[in-house]
Amino acid sequence: MLNNKQLWDNCLVEVESSISKANFSTWFKNTHILKEESGTIFISVPNEFVKDWLINKYHKLIMKTFREFSDYIKNIEYVVSKQEIKTRSLSFPNKNEFTTNRELPLQDLYINKEDNLNPRYLFDSFIVGSFNELAYAAAQAIVNKKSITYNPFFVYGGTGLGKTHLIQAIGNKIKDKVKETGVVKKIKYLTLEKFSIDYVNSVQNNKTNDFKEKYRGYDVLIMDDIQFISKKEKTQEELFHLFNSLYEDNKQMIFSSDKHPNYIPNLEERLKSRFSASMIIDITTPDYESRLAIIKSKLRDINFLLPEDIVDYLAFSIQGNIRELEGSLNSVICQTQLKNRDLSINEIKGLIKNNIKPKKNISIKDIVKVVSDFYSINESSIYEKTRRKEIVKTRQIIMYLLREDFSISYPLIGQKLGGKDHTTVIHSCLKIKKDLKNSNLLNQELDQIRALFSI
Repeated sequence: MLNNKQLWDNCLVEVESSISKANFSTWFKNTHILKEESGTIFISVPNEFVKDWLINKYHKLIMKTFREFSDYIKNIEYVVSKQEIKTRSLSFPNKNEFTTNRELPLQDLYINKEDNLNPRYLFDSFIVGSFNELAYAAAQAIVNKKSITYNPFFVYGGTGLGKTHLIQAIGNKIKDKVKETGVVKKIKYLTLEKFSIDYVNSVQNNKTNDFKEKYRGYDVLIMDDIQFISKKEKTQEELFHLFNSLYEDNKQMIFSSDKHPNYIPNLEERLKSRFSASMIIDITTPDYESRLAIIKSKLRDINFLLPEDIVDYLAFSIQGNIRELEGSLNSVICQTQLKNRDLSINEIKGLIKNNIKPKKNISIKDIVKVVSDFYSINESSIYEKTRRKEIVKTRQIIMYLLREDFSISYPLIGQKLGGKDHTTVIHSCLKIKKDLKNSNLLNQELDQIRALFSI
């Protein structure tokens, strides 16, 4: 059997053959296996941003490579080295250095096998902006109110927007309150895939009663990636019965998905109905102010300084999800360290060009004009307080496009279109969504409008 050094050396040989030499040198230098415990390999990494990069970019490759050499490995944990690693001095009053001051004690870094919660996912490290403030407020209501306010709580949105962070933060906060009050609560976080595998295994081993008893015993059930329930008929049936049991016992349920339950393919109507029984909230892509706050928070966490113009450029340019933003930031930090100087804007552009989506050079005013012209409506009437049917419809379509295609926040849409309340905008968007299901003509009209401003 290979020892830890031999195992890691063999893995590195395989990894090196799968990625570029530059990437291998950058991200795998100064790494080694700390120990193996109960099928979990603990890998030492030099700092937080290397840790995040390995988790987000290379975890699957590392796990696949490990399993080629040893089939007993079930999980990998990345642990920042205790040694402080000093970085260069920038042209700022204070020196930069990565520190481990913010690290949790080693034992607290491990994912608890009972509840499966990651201790890194806390409300304290969750950045709140207009793109997720409603979801955050609902999460706070769940952990701070004695009564069950939102049950079930269903949050959806694209990948990399912080859904997993938010729902696990709820679990961790409830866990903390349990420690304070002494009231025992059984909390469980898991993915839909894990739930499905558990169910299938229970059927194969004739242990379905044990399966039912285990899941019905949780006081707080947090289930991630619910969209993968599509086409799993037996899993849907079991989840339906579990849902009813937990709901009747006033036990909190929290779900996440990359899409609204009504748009999950082949999801049974009875489950759609259950998911819609309480609060469904979406998280959209972060706006400029939120992206700026996220970058500054990440830099603060690792005690690293970047010039303000670089920070501003990154926040303005990377308009995708949070993972893309963090990945670009990590690349900039790495290159800044390697070159031992500040990077120029042109160097930054070259470094992150693959993460910059082509800009739609169009403003809210442009969209108002295009849609108004399409329906032969005077542009100025969109901003007026009028209930004329043709103007209301045009305004609702504008609101829908601004929200769906450009991810503009509800409050900002209302502000820009005559000072409307955000609830009016939400109602308008829902109205158009509903009409689109029943009107081929409306669908055709929206396709023609989108073509006019090349969405």
